[in-house]
Amino acid sequence: MISLKQLHYALAVEQTLHFKKAAEASNVSQSALSTAISELEKQLGVTIFERNNKQVLITNHGQLILDKARKVKLEIDELVQISQSNNKAFSSPMTLGVIPTIGPYLLPKVLPEVRKQFPDFKLKIIEEQSHVLIDMVRAGDIDAAILALPYPIEGLMSFDFWQEDFYWVCHKDELPSKTQEITSEELAIDKLMLLKDGHCLKEHALAACQLQNKKQDSDFDSASLHTLIQMVAGKLGTTLVPQMALDQLTYNESELRAIHLNEPGPHRTIALIIRPNYVRTKELTILQTIFTEQLRAKCGLTK
Repeated sequence: MISLKQLHYALAVEQTLHFKKAAEASNVSQSALSTAISELEKQLGVTIFERNNKQVLITNHGQLILDKARKVKLEIDELVQISQSNNKAFSSPMTLGVIPTIGPYLLPKVLPEVRKQFPDFKLKIIEEQSHVLIDMVRAGDIDAAILALPYPIEGLMSFDFWQEDFYWVCHKDELPSKTQEITSEELAIDKLMLLKDGHCLKEHALAACQLQNKKQDSDFDSASLHTLIQMVAGKLGTTLVPQMALDQLTYNESELRAIHLNEPGPHRTIALIIRPNYVRTKELTILQTIFTEQLRAKCGLTK
């Protein structure tokens, strides 16, 4: 009979395309994993993996089996979660994914209160880009993902907990006199530095400024908001920063000024993303409330 252990090992090989790495991830010997997968292939009468000393390939029939195995694993995981749902809140571990342009600014503001209210809660955080986290949610590899919307999440559900605007950050010497607000038309686009392509924060900033179809010329390409802020401090340009990150990014930078971007908002929405059949929605609702309350207290109400 096919076992869940065999399916788990096969999925580990699919993820790593390497028997040794899959065995290490599964905490078993390589020989035990190889034997289990060979037995699975024999029981099914199908070759799932073609392997040699250099590479592991997934056969066409093998991919169909792995897709089914992933669904079986997800259903089993949800059975376990259902059995635990009658226990007190957060009595079992949870894994949340978060994107790099949210994690460093959100988590320090909200997790201390989560820990205070639920000291025994075991929470694991995984930081990845949005498209990776979406795939992990769909596959059941993580419980939920914290993303910035709008972003395509077809087939998934969102629990919004924060809406915010962008702020234009510049060096104080480059600030127009008596400026309290700034519109996209007043921005010097040739001096505007944003994150490199692939970050949804860049897309949201361009959308807020209605610049999606305009070419942005910049001699600098960064994957870090902290790096952009240092470039601004060096008078090499300006940037746009979400409200949530303002305090941390400008805390020690007395030379910088942050001006609200006066364009229709909110400019982005922060949400927990889950599968439609996820069984721990009550606990996520609790997190949603904690996150909102802590952000209001530490960031102020959004416009």
